[in-house]
Amino acid sequence: MNEKSLKILEFHKIISQLTEYAASQPGKAMCQNLAPSSDYEEILTWQAQTTDAVSRVRMKGTISFSGVKDVRASLARADLGGALNTRELLDVAGVLTAARRVSDYDAERQGEATAIDRLFSALHVNRYLEDKIRGAILDEETIADTASPELADIRRNMRAAASKGRQILQRIISSPSYAKVLQEALITQRDGRFVVPVKAECKGSLPGLVHDISSSGATLFVEPMGVVQANNELKELDNQELAEIEKILESLSAQTAAEIEYIKYDFDTLAELDFIFARASFARSYKGTEPIFNTDGIVDIKQGRHPLLEKHTVVPVDIKLGEDYNLLIVTGPNTGGKTVSLKTLGLFSLMGQSGLHIPALDGSRLNVFDDVFADIGDEQSIEQNLSTFSSHMSNIVYILDHVTPGSLVLFDELGGGTDPIEGAALAIAILSHLNNMGVRCMATTHYSELKTFAMSTPGVENASCEFDVATLQPTYKLMIGIPGKSNAFAIAKK
Repeated sequence: MNEKSLKILEFHKIISQLTEYAASQPGKAMCQNLAPSSDYEEILTWQAQTTDAVSRVRMKGTISFSGVKDVRASLARADLGGALNTRELLDVAGVLTAARRVSDYDAERQGEATAIDRLFSALHVNRYLEDKIRGAILDEETIADTASPELADIRRNMRAAASKGRQILQRIISSPSYAKVLQEALITQRDGRFVVPVKAECKGSLPGLVHDISSSGATLFVEPMGVVQANNELKELDNQELAEIEKILESLSAQTAAEIEYIKYDFDTLAELDFIFARASFARSYKGTEPIFNTDGIVDIKQGRHPLLEKHTVVPVDIKLGEDYNLLIVTGPNTGGKTVSLKTLGLFSLMGQSGLHIPALDGSRLNVFDDVFADIGDEQSIEQNLSTFSSHMSNIVYILDHVTPGSLVLFDELGGGTDPIEGAALAIAILSHLNNMGVRCMATTHYSELKTFAMSTPGVENASCEFDVATLQPTYKLMIGIPGKSNAFAIAKK
């Protein structure tokens, strides 16, 4: 699909809303990369997936994909023999936990096979490795004592050494003979060694090693000689602890590497499921339905509601195209809903061909278009000049150069911005060319000549947006087969 039409029809806003419903970053990335397909079978598969997910959410509630982080770079390093850090291993555990949780969600599956059964079945639950990682790593900063018997022994000895050092220091700070020597009666640490704060002028009164000096120079942090041995033992145990933690992380990384293919597959599967269930949740938010697709060029939208308009006030429209006529020319007053109808047709086609449900009644039909072209200006603009006309013509030339019989073309105010007689003649020439090609096209206009063209040309039909003359307000309802009126005299009389 050409990027300009995606932008004009505001498909990016649909993608932005869809992305909010994905729970994981990989799922969000898949939402952001979603683009319409022109492959009929692929579209049917995507739609079936969305429908299946909607049914599951309706019957079993929502499903959580929290904890699914992108672990591919970590897995690649583990595969090369590298050791993963605690954060990376916890992310791996997060994928394993999500795989188990999602698999449990599907455990009571009943009935016929559906479009996403294979994805649930493809998940590999590995409770052993999941528990191994979570049992060893309590959080990003903390390794559990029970991570290995050796670590438990080291930490037990560390507690004993620390207790021994504290007892010695406690006797010092509690002794009346050192009361005048100490700046404060407290025990602190410097460089991992227990020290006490000594007044600078009493430096020689407490034999020991000076590890630090306060910024004012009034206090020395002294390690008394009686504590040196306990501190040395504690420092050695610290090094042993770090070495043992490194061994634990290496072991967990090796175990992760042994399961790398399964974990990668789980990650990819969870991301895809998150993407599919995001489409389902998005569809439920606007009461979407699965459109029936065809390759015969037929569009039949029943009570379609533009998804970017306020859902409580948007007026549903019925749009038909491609069965009795290929071109639909919509006339009527400004702000009457012509452009919204145009955009609804275009956006529904893009959404449907992206596997998204559309906000319309069941049984609505869409064609698989090979491309959607749109030339839609600012419907609120009251100024048209040569530059506006030139801009539209450049876009129209591009469309005519690239359109095929399998395309959908949308024109807003075709031929506007120039002399009305010339503009109408130009619009009729363009529409005649597209009609001869068999292109499906919907165009809005104010020109009466185009109403006559629609009435006298096979394959072309008139339509209008209803206008209440009594209140001078549009109803925004699209009426096919009835040409619109400008209502200029009625408005002037009122």
